[in-house]
Amino acid sequence: MQRLAALALTLTLGCAPLVASAASCNWPAWDSYKKAMMSNDGRIIDGSSEQMITTSEGQSYGLFFALLGNDRKSFASILNWSRNNLASGSLEDHLPAWQWGRAKNGKWQILDTNNASDADLWIAYSLLEAGRLWQWPQYVALGQNMLWRTAAQSLRKMPGLGLMLLPGDVGFDSPQGWRLNPSYLPPQLLARFARISPVWAELARNQQRMLIEGSPKGFAPDWLLWKAGGGWAPDPKDGSLGDYDAIRVYLWVGMLAQDAANRQTLQQHFAPMASLTQTLGYVPESVNALTGKYTGKAPVGFSAAMLPLLASLDSPALAVQQAHVQQQPPAADAYYNQSLLMFGQGWDEQRYRFDKDGQLLPAWANTCQN
Repeated sequence: MQRLAALALTLTLGCAPLVASAASCNWPAWDSYKKAMMSNDGRIIDGSSEQMITTSEGQSYGLFFALLGNDRKSFASILNWSRNNLASGSLEDHLPAWQWGRAKNGKWQILDTNNASDADLWIAYSLLEAGRLWQWPQYVALGQNMLWRTAAQSLRKMPGLGLMLLPGDVGFDSPQGWRLNPSYLPPQLLARFARISPVWAELARNQQRMLIEGSPKGFAPDWLLWKAGGGWAPDPKDGSLGDYDAIRVYLWVGMLAQDAANRQTLQQHFAPMASLTQTLGYVPESVNALTGKYTGKAPVGFSAAMLPLLASLDSPALAVQQAHVQQQPPAADAYYNQSLLMFGQGWDEQRYRFDKDGQLLPAWANTCQN
């Protein structure tokens, strides 16, 4: 059966020659990322903070990049560090805490015990796909367990909307409504999870509503409020601004497979961001989702994050932003910008794709098997 599965995967990837055309089996960007930000025991470090923090988000991205790089050793190290330091030694029993670092008393410890559901989903996804691609059943079992634990702790049924995943267990619901983050639910991940249960397909439909209805001018906000009486409202804390979270919405939408459900609808809906980038010659740092007013010039990680959408829309701005990424790369230890670079430039270099069902198609899968 394993041989048949490997053959089926090869045939599937054979239908995607762009994916197979990455320059080499090695991924220099991943090597640089590890060197600058990963400790020997698997901790992804955000050196921009005084507390030298590690987040569950950073660990989740590290797992995904390790899988893209076909780096089983680093994948295991990142997973083990996350289990031992963020999940009390068991990801089967605990979702990872959001933040870990150096406390005011100098002790290294969990700084915020709340979970972050986007990180939970990325960890579950990376485990499921690592188990499938590397034929490692233990990863599949752990990924499924994490997925259901995330649903059990963070899924809510909201009047007038239906099932939606809160950004975390604590602090996102109130008598006024529920705070939601559009960038926390990549459509590819929900499509993959829908193969496991229709619950995730329902969530995917509601997520599309949030993306379309919450971005009336084609600009995503960082946060939204779904009111208890039904309907969208600006976030009570951050208003309608979209910047360091919202940039990921354009990234996820841009990476949708050509035959993915609702791809054209979503990409055309967010085309105004591509048009604004073309007009300005740069990616704006912040855009108001309700007015379209923009401010600032974004860091280069934003340019990398826009590459998939610009390519999918065949935008003339693509070449300009590709050149910007090449000519002005972020500092090696700039955690968030480097992470956006890994996602966006990695996709642009054809090192991976997602299929219509959310399965990962890494370039190494049919040319660089260990």
